[in-house]
Amino acid sequence: MSDALAGFDWDEGNRKKCQKHGVTLNEIEAALSRLMRVFPDPAHSAVETRYLGIGTTAASRHVLIAFTYRTLGEERFIRPISARFMHAKEIHHYEAQSQDSSEAASTQD
Repeated sequence: MSDALAGFDWDEGNRKKCQKHGVTLNEIEAALSRLMRVFPDPAHSAVETRYLGIGTTAASRHVLIAFTYRTLGEERFIRPISARFMHAKEIHHYEAQSQDSSEAASTQD
């Protein structure tokens, strides 16, 4: 099995849950295909390892996406679990942390 991703694993269950908060499937796929910050989600990883991804859509809206990886046959897929647009307070916190990380990285050069 390769570490390369074959695409996205969608079914009726996760499609419905992901779209519940107004984020389209295309926006979710695009955000997961772009650079994003990813954190483990141990509180929701009892059955499978889950992650939280923070990124932006093509329209520059911040999104929070819960997802996992699934292996189907010999291929590895991203399975989005839920997605929502972030609130202003969350965006401010995320951007402040991103700025702190950038400054720390540039001082280590």
